[in-house]
Parts: sequence; structure tokens; C-alpha cells
Amino acid sequence: MVCPVKVKNMDNIRIKAGKFAYEIIKDGGFDFDRVTTYVGPAVGPRWLITSGFDLTLLKNKMLGKSKPVLLTGSSAGAWRFAAWMQPEPIESYRKLMDAYISIRYTRTDTPTTIQESIRNVVNAYLEDDAIPFALAGNRYRLAITTARARNLFAFGGWMQNMGFGAAFLLNIINRSWMRFFVQQVIFYSGPHPPHFCLQDHFDGEAIPLNEANFKYAVLASGAIPLIIAGVKNIYGAPTGTYRDGGLVDYHLNQKYAAKDEDITLFFHHQERIIPGWLDKKLKYRRVPRSVLENVLMIYPSESFVRKFPGSKIPDREDFKLFVDDPETRIKNWWRVVDLSAPLGEQFLELVESRKIRYIVEKM
Repeated sequence: MVCPVKVKNMDNIRIKAGKFAYEIIKDGGFDFDRVTTYVGPAVGPRWLITSGFDLTLLKNKMLGKSKPVLLTGSSAGAWRFAAWMQPEPIESYRKLMDAYISIRYTRTDTPTTIQESIRNVVNAYLEDDAIPFALAGNRYRLAITTARARNLFAFGGWMQNMGFGAAFLLNIINRSWMRFFVQQVIFYSGPHPPHFCLQDHFDGEAIPLNEANFKYAVLASGAIPLIIAGVKNIYGAPTGTYRDGGLVDYHLNQKYAAKDEDITLFFHHQERIIPGWLDKKLKYRRVPRSVLENVLMIYPSESFVRKFPGSKIPDREDFKLFVDDPETRIKNWWRVVDLSAPLGEQFLELVESRKIRYIVEKM
């Protein structure tokens, strides 16, 4: 019997793994070459706690050494990974943090003006002349999840409100009925669609990324209904209004592994994994266990989160709470970034020392 090992300074993170990932780790067989997918959830400002983890992986070039790794997500996840694709990914990532944290909203902002603010963030860290490089890269493949609005949900104003209300109610009864309101559309880089888009259960469309639609796909992936104006008629994709991909895949709701030995890496802000954006208040709505079999999830411990300003992870409510005092919000968010900086190094130490097998828990 293997005795538990106390790992110094490792109480900041918790690690959980699905069936296959857990077996690999407990057998001492985990290394980063097993990672075939890295998932970025649609979590709004909560993504800031992931920054130290991301920058550590980028600095040490831990992913994609032996074969291309799929970087996939929507909203904040897509924004992060678009930076990963750039010629100078660390510089691009830091520009994203700076532009995102520095956003200022007022009480008079509208969905259109908020979309313009997000567009400015996208332009601040994604340079037009770097997009061809991003599309041609061999280390990473990018898959951006968006939701093409259907029926009432495709309109603005009161019609969108009615569509949103109908979607909310029908989603309570059966999540599959969301297809009447949104269609999953994946914008991808590389020579062919991602593996998960080729499966029989995939009920969406896969559209190649190109220089004309790259930024628009990134922008659309975070267009929160009722809050941010949707992006219309993206080049190369079906006609329509594109909104936040979290509507169809909020945290993680898709099996990405093609084989049992593949690992799907997932840095999250909490223990609970929510399948769709409208499932947030539905405690009974869970991700199927089969989806999680290959997942290796890292998330901050409760004791670590208590070190943050207000003992909380940044979220969208902070924009409202500090609307008249943005300097305090900005200061708080940078403090969270600073505190979260060591998390990646702590995870690397666990992997390299193989002590991860004593820390990992079953999902």
C-alpha cells in the first residue's frame, strides 16, 4: 500500500481525474505528451486565476512537443487560446490580461457599446499580420465554440428577451431542446475539423478559421446574450447572429479524447462542472461521466481562494459592484493575477516529481 505524501506548498490546488486519466496518473504514467486537448471554459473574469497556469505552460513549452494539441473553448477560454496561437504568445497573453482588466464600463453602456469594448480588447492583443502565423502553426490547433442564434433568439430587443426566457424554461425540462434556439458552430484551425466534430453525436457545424473570420469568431464566442451584441454573418459560416459559445458548452460538455490513453487538461475555477450556461442554477444538471473519463482537472482550493480580495474569485458582478470605482476592481484583479502566478509551477513540480499520483482524486 502506498502511503500518502505531504507535498510542501501544494495545498493551493486540488486535482481530480476521470476514470482513464486517474488510472494513468496512479500508475505513474502521466506526462504532458499524453495531453491531446486543453479546454478553456467560458467563465468570464474567473479566467484570471488561470493566467499563472497558462503562462507557466507557455514559458516551458509543455504542450504540443510531440504532436499538435487542440486548444478549445468559448468566451474567455477562446480568448486565452487565441493568444496561445500568436508568434509571441506570452506577450500576446499579457496584452490580453492588461486590456481585459483595464476595461471600464458605465451605467449607460448598451450591448452595442459593450461589444465595442470587447472588440478593442481583441484588437489590443491580436495583430492582423500575425493571424496567418496563428493559422499555420503546428504546435497547437484552435477550436472556438460559438452559438448561432435561431428563431426569437436571433433578434435583438424584446424578441431576444422572449427567446431567452423560452430557452431557459425549455432547458429546465430537456437540455437537448436548446437546439431550437442555438446551433453549435466550431471555428477551427488546421487541415481538418477536430475529432469531436466528426462524431455522430455532434449536432453542429465546423467552419475553417481564416484571416477574415479569426477575430470575429473570437469576438462572437463571448457575446453574452442580452449583455453583449451578437456578431452577424461571420465570413465563411452560415448566415446568422453568433453569440456566446457557453450556451452550448459552458465549462466542459464534450468528450475530446479519441483514445483511452489521451488526456484532456482542464484548469477550472471550482469543483463543479456545468454543461451549459443556462444550467448554472440547475444543481441536478451534470456533465455525463463518459465525458469526464479522460479529463484531468486542476482547480484552486478553498483556502487559496480566501487569500483573494474579498475572499472571492473575480466575476462579472464586479463590473456592477465597482462601476463607480473601477480602480479598486482593477487593483483587486491584478492582485488575483499575482497570487495565482505560482499555480503552474506548483503543478509542474507535482508532475515532475510524480507526486501527483498521491494528490489526485477521483472525479
